[in-house]
Amino acid sequence: MKKISSIFTVMIIVFGVFAINQSAIGQDKNTKEEVLNSLIKSLQQQSATDQHQRIENGVKQAAALWQPEDGSMADFAKLCTTYNAKNANEREATFARMQDNFELLWGSFNKLSVGLKTPLHVDEGEVLPIDLIFGGYSAGAHLSSDFFANKLAFITVLNFPHFSLSEKTAMADKWSRLEWAYARMGDIFTSRVPANLLQNYAQLSTNADAYISDYNIFMGNLRNDKNVPLFAEDLKLITHWGLRDELKSQYANKDGLEKQAIIYEVMKRIISQEIPLEVINKDDYLWNPATNNLQKDGATMRYTFEPNTRYQHLLGLYEALRAIDDYSPSAPSYITRQFDESMEIPVDDVEDLFIELLRSPVLKDIGKIIEKRMGRKLQPWDIWYDGFKTRASLDMEKIDALLQKKYPDKAAFEADLPNILIKLGFPKDSAYSLASRVAVDPSRGAGHAWGAAMKGDKARLRTRIGENGMDYKGYNIAIHEFGHNVEQTISLYDVDYYMLNGVPNTSFTEALAFAFQARDLELLGMETENTETANLAALDQLWSNYEIMGVSLVDIRVWKWLYDNPGTDAEALKLAVNGIAKEVWNTYFAPVFGIKDEPILAVYSHMIDNPLYLSAYPIGQLIEFQFGQYIKDKDFADEVYRAFTQGRVIPQYWMMGAVGEHISVKPMIESAQQAVKAMK
Repeated sequence: MKKISSIFTVMIIVFGVFAINQSAIGQDKNTKEEVLNSLIKSLQQQSATDQHQRIENGVKQAAALWQPEDGSMADFAKLCTTYNAKNANEREATFARMQDNFELLWGSFNKLSVGLKTPLHVDEGEVLPIDLIFGGYSAGAHLSSDFFANKLAFITVLNFPHFSLSEKTAMADKWSRLEWAYARMGDIFTSRVPANLLQNYAQLSTNADAYISDYNIFMGNLRNDKNVPLFAEDLKLITHWGLRDELKSQYANKDGLEKQAIIYEVMKRIISQEIPLEVINKDDYLWNPATNNLQKDGATMRYTFEPNTRYQHLLGLYEALRAIDDYSPSAPSYITRQFDESMEIPVDDVEDLFIELLRSPVLKDIGKIIEKRMGRKLQPWDIWYDGFKTRASLDMEKIDALLQKKYPDKAAFEADLPNILIKLGFPKDSAYSLASRVAVDPSRGAGHAWGAAMKGDKARLRTRIGENGMDYKGYNIAIHEFGHNVEQTISLYDVDYYMLNGVPNTSFTEALAFAFQARDLELLGMETENTETANLAALDQLWSNYEIMGVSLVDIRVWKWLYDNPGTDAEALKLAVNGIAKEVWNTYFAPVFGIKDEPILAVYSHMIDNPLYLSAYPIGQLIEFQFGQYIKDKDFADEVYRAFTQGRVIPQYWMMGAVGEHISVKPMIESAQQAVKAMK
């Protein structure tokens, strides 16, 4: 009888109090609010007191996402009445089931994506035209629309409503771990983006990634004004990472200045799109990038400029993301989604952090130290000055030979992963456990890490491994990416709730990657810590942040320009990017370098294939510096586990738990000031 009685109660509520027509959701605001308030009151009367505020928030948020095609208001009321968790136990049971299912779904989608993109990302065979189509397919693109159609999205929102960043900040230290997990479940369905728009963005993103990953310059074909080659005949470098790293390596060479200058000319041609199509990933012609002269068999050749392809990819991604804006009421621009929702640090706060460091007077002191060490005036590419690192004085050819012998192929490096962790201080059992969950692949691009999204799957480490084995560039990238893999594995397997797996944002995984990368020579037994190296490291860290914060500021301002100039074309975008890069340079770099109107800050490839990701790097370096300072006299492995098992709480709360203070540029600036003083 109790079951029958409850069924009649539901029917009375649904078809009596709330029996209104199909267009009820579209009725005037007062009528809608009255209906929702009555529904909320009824649900609260059936539920425990501690669920009342959640019911109010959940019903209102679910109603905001309900559309006429979802059904009538009576249908909405029935759904809420049927699936509302009436007490804490019911809610926790619902959460546990949903969490398990989301892990299965997201983990499977991730595994499919890794597999379908393998021909594009892994250097093991020819890329076929169909690989771009397969790689651009997103198996999970329809999940959101499917879950709104089958009503699971509404059930999720009803029982686990969304909290804004300001609300999360206010409640951060008041919530239990379970409540934090509930809040993260509330972040899943905050918008209704049509699957075709998500699929379109996935395809355009894959196309941009493929464009960047296959953008190589044959350095042996470069010629100076005397028609003399400067680089090894078989040297092929990806832009921008390979070009940048080759430029950095030349600080250790007495004749490196001319090589650096010609690399910079290549970069400027790419930025301006005055680079001949005939030299992109082709070795058919000799090329002088300073004069843009192309030769073959002694004859000057005609050529065609790259037709703004670089900026067309960026524009395509903007247009795809702009189409999604209308379906994201809580964050109606990609800038807001990337910073308030993804990074969970407002864009204005990020810019303020960057500008505080970029205006630091100590940068002029560091610039003078660099000039003294080099015996010449600063050049624009000296934003990548690498002479503060111990490796700058090392014979890189010998290191390359050592590494190529040690790691002739991916299998050799993968087999050594446990030993790398043991050298970093991880216990033997932890080292082997972590390493067993990482697979190594030879990368087509510069390298990347791709984490698993469900237990039982493996994280992927991709780096460049040449025919002769892994050189220092590949090794340095591999150690960085291994740091990502360790974070990805710890924060998946060792965090208490799957909904909290991961880190607050990508900056935090970059922080651990930087912490690993900084120890690359130490792992080879080639670097020891002393007062001098500590001072040099402090200068290097601030100078490195100076560069990447300038680049990130350009990235942010380009996206602001895009939103201020809808309907633009690739040519106008190219001019805007170059103008913004020069403006940022003139404001924050010209006072240190004594040179104006340089476009170098626009060269980063992530600007083209990974929109607004760049800010993660400097924020990551700040976090890595603060974390590194905090754990300096502590056990590295223990502190990594302690900090990264916090999982995906908001950034500033994570930092308080890890190091006891918010993200700040002050510790890095102060450390550099002390180093400058000591070196004087």
